[in-house]
Formats: sequence, structure tokens, C-alpha cells
Amino acid sequence: MLVIPGRSGKDTCDGITRRDLLRVGGSAVFGITLADILGLQKATANEGTYGGPGFGKAKSVILVYLQGGPSHLDLWDPKDNVPDNVKSVFKQIPTKTHGLNFTELLPKIAQVTDKVTMIRSMSYTPNGLFNHTAAIYQMLTGYTADKVSPSGQLEPPSPKDFPNVGSNIARLKPPTVPMLPFVMLPRPLQESNVVGKGGTAGFLGRAYDPYILYPSGDDNDMAKMDRIKVDDLQLRPEISSSRLERRGKLRDAIAEGMPTLDQATKKYALGEYYDKALGLVVSGRARDAFDLSKEKPETRERYGKNTFGQSLLLGRRLIEAGTRFVEVNWPKVANSDNHSWDVHAGLSARMKNQSAPLLDTGLSALIADLDDRGLLKETLVVAVGEFGRSPVRGVSTSGNDNQDDGRDHWPYCYTAVIAGAGVRRGYVHGKSDKTASAPLEKPVHPRELLATIYHSVGINPGSIVYNHLNQPRELVQGEVIPEILS
Repeated sequence: MLVIPGRSGKDTCDGITRRDLLRVGGSAVFGITLADILGLQKATANEGTYGGPGFGKAKSVILVYLQGGPSHLDLWDPKDNVPDNVKSVFKQIPTKTHGLNFTELLPKIAQVTDKVTMIRSMSYTPNGLFNHTAAIYQMLTGYTADKVSPSGQLEPPSPKDFPNVGSNIARLKPPTVPMLPFVMLPRPLQESNVVGKGGTAGFLGRAYDPYILYPSGDDNDMAKMDRIKVDDLQLRPEISSSRLERRGKLRDAIAEGMPTLDQATKKYALGEYYDKALGLVVSGRARDAFDLSKEKPETRERYGKNTFGQSLLLGRRLIEAGTRFVEVNWPKVANSDNHSWDVHAGLSARMKNQSAPLLDTGLSALIADLDDRGLLKETLVVAVGEFGRSPVRGVSTSGNDNQDDGRDHWPYCYTAVIAGAGVRRGYVHGKSDKTASAPLEKPVHPRELLATIYHSVGINPGSIVYNHLNQPRELVQGEVIPEILS
């Protein structure tokens, strides 16, 4: 028998009675420890009183996930008076925020820093080797992976995984209109042949998986967003919406007479699948949101006529239509060349001519466009990768080969950008040391960034969710970053 202690007693110094301890001891048989019980008690006790600055100001979230690990030293945390093999090859430029310099690769984002908070002290010590998949999993779920192979890569996605932050938000804050709650585009997360780890609903069940837009074409195909197909969101010409709704009612009537079958399929949440699909198809709202041709040509140009830019524009359209969480993944496999952030070699040319111009144009346009439309005040925008790059060029930190013009993986210090929904404008949070190797002030763990996202959408980060073993787990074990919120 499991009993969650309610009000504290007087038998022990922490307020838990001996009877409670005996009950907890019995519950250990089911895999629930005293630590689990105490954490659950604390979380439930604070559930009704939780709040604070910035709480609930975000109606939606756009997570710009820069898979591959962009070099913070060569983008938004350059350093002077350092050795040549540390210093960026790119010149520094001022931004709209006093005292904040970027490199010359980001002239457009430099003009919107008055609308954002720069977190220059993202940092964590990895569990095992810090290759992409393990780091992605931690960044997007808040938990470290259970299995790490000698290469640093993980097992494929599993129903036992912790949920992506977007899946938790889709479950706890579903849309108020018939709309896809969580959309991931333009491709799933991927390192080598490991696809989707950290990007699913895991133990929440597939009803909370993201709708993944995956247009055909190579990752370097800049026009693939013009070939979006959402056939599963469209009514067949011969079936009217009223006819489809009648079919839904007939299905419900049949299901009521088949309790055995209903019970057998309950864990698969098939009813939720059907109801969501029916609402989406009948309303046509999602299908219209995906139609980029409805945007003015100059708006599409403003975001950049490439996969990344058009994905960000589509993200804006989706949140306007009612989607709660959009994850725009960098459109190149995490560990690859050409337009990838994984710059073990050829950093100078690849960042200058490929990845940085796409990021600069797209992210600056998204932030400015949301602000111009009055949407930034209710939309949280977060841009971050799984780690930064090594301060010293040409050294190996993760077992990879690195050329003189390349940097290896570096989770100990990197940068995140966050804006909108109560986030301070023109603010720099934290500071890296003289070589951007470690935080000098106010380190921020990925768990704390996730906690701040949950807080912003009106969810207590300490809320309890039950895993595949029916064990209580917090959404994330991290504290909100209060200094960046208002």
C-alpha cells in the first residue's frame, strides 16, 4: 500500500511520523523511495501557491533548437586579449545592448538584442561522454540518459524515455482551439543513425508526441519548405465535414458497446488520437497554418528563403493559429558537415558562408516580427544548442579529431538566447571567464532553463508526472531563473 504523507506529524525531526515511515518502507517494494515521497509531498504542498514574476505570461513557446552545438566564441561571446588559438577569427561588433559585443557574423541579431536576454553562462558537467545525443536528451528533457555507448551515442528513442519539454506542455496546457499542440520541424533530432532521442513524449504515451513535419529533400535543399505536404490534415473531396462528424458519433456508439476492447486499448490513448485528428481535419485550422503561400513575399524574404528561415516563419504562423509549442530544429543532422554547427574542421568558411547567415537572418526576423505583431509579449522564444565549442581550437575534448580551424564539443560554458513573455529586454545574464571556458558569474544548468520555460507557460516545474513504472517524477529538478523575468 502506498500512502503519501499529508500534513507533517511530530514523531521525527523532519515532521514525518513513524507510521508514515512504515508505509513508505512498504512502498519501496514498488520502486518508490523515501526521497520520492518527500519530493512528492513538497511538490503537492506548493502546487496551489506556486507563482512569481513571469509566471503564466507565455501562451506559447518557440524553441529554436540549434542541434550540433554552435560556437559561442565565434557568435555571441567573443574574447579579446587571449591566445590566437582561442580568439575568434571574426571581428567583434557592438550590439544594441550596452557593453555586449557579438562577432561580425551576427549583424542583424545585434540589432534586436534590446528585445532579448542573453544567457552567457549555460553550463553542465556531462554524464559520460558528451556527444550530441546524450546532450540533446538532457537539454530537452532535463534528465540524463540511462544508457551511453562507448561512442557517446544513446539507444534509440524508447517508451521509457523522459518526455520532451514540449510534450509535457502539450499535456498540461493543451490548446484551447482545434490545433496541433506540439509541432517539430523541419526534421526530427538526429545524430548519425540515432533519430528522435529527446524529441518524443516517452512515457507519457504517443498521444503527446510532436507532429513532425519532415518535407522531402536533402538537408541542404534550401527550397524544401515549398514542398510541404500535410495530406493527413485534409478532408478527402468526397467526404464532407458533417459526414465525417457523423462517422465520429457512430464510432463512439460502437465503442460504448465494446468495453473489453476499449479497456485493452486504453493505454494507447486511441480515443485521444481520434478526437484530435477529427477536430483538426474538420476545422482546417492546422492545414491553413501550414500554407506559407499566404504570407507576403517580402515577409518570406525577411526570414530568409531557406529551410531554417521558412521553418521559423511557419513557427510564427503555428503559434498564431493556437499551437502551444513549436520546436524548430536546425535543419542539418547534429554531427555532419556543410551548414552544421559541428565545426570540427573548416570553421571559418562554414560559419561565415553557411550556418551563421541563416541563423542571423532567421532569428532576428522572428524576434522582430513577433514584436511588431504584439505577439512577443505572450510568446516565449528560446534559442539554444546542446553545448558550445572548445575554447582552444584543434584539441580533442570528446574523442573526435579536430583540425586547427575547428573546435570540439564544450558543455562547460555556452550561450542561450531567450525573449518574450516577461523576459527582460536588453539584459545579459551571467558572465563567462576570459576564455569562455567556464561561467564566472551566475551559472545556468539546462534544467534551470527548462524550469523557466515551464514557469513562463504557467506550470510549476516541480509538478509530478508518473513514469512507465508509475513512479512519481518532477517535470524537472531545477530552479527558475528569477533575474531574467519580470
